[in-house]
Amino acid sequence: MARVKRFKAPKVATVIGQGTVITGDVTFSGGLHLDGAIRGKVIGEADTQATLTVSELGAVEGDVRVENLILNGTVVGDVRVGERVELANNARVTGTVYYQLLEMAMGAQVNGQLVRVEDEAPGSIGTTEQLRGPAAESTTPPDPDPDPEFKV
Repeated sequence: MARVKRFKAPKVATVIGQGTVITGDVTFSGGLHLDGAIRGKVIGEADTQATLTVSELGAVEGDVRVENLILNGTVVGDVRVGERVELANNARVTGTVYYQLLEMAMGAQVNGQLVRVEDEAPGSIGTTEQLRGPAAESTTPPDPDPDPEFKV
């Protein structure tokens, strides 16, 4: 029987406390613990074992790109994780989750897709420039007339 190697998160270098709201993109290395809110992208520097821990009080409104994610709060946006995602029982994700390893507790919710990525090398979440680039355009054309019965 194979034993699963336990994940050991790096030491937390930055804490964003409860009641703190950051508007704008956040780039970090090492460990980031979030009890407050971030309205913008959260980007972990590549090859730094960047680990984002979002407590049940924490929330992110924007895309997340990190090597490891421990989520017990809320993310509204796409999540791309190079190595490991842990979704605790209070985790709420609205968006697509790209992952290599996934641990999901009973009660966690994902309103979107779970996409397992096999082709990337472990720890590869893209370069910082790729992560900061514009979001992919939607391939669905806009509805030219959302309510054909309502005319002005």
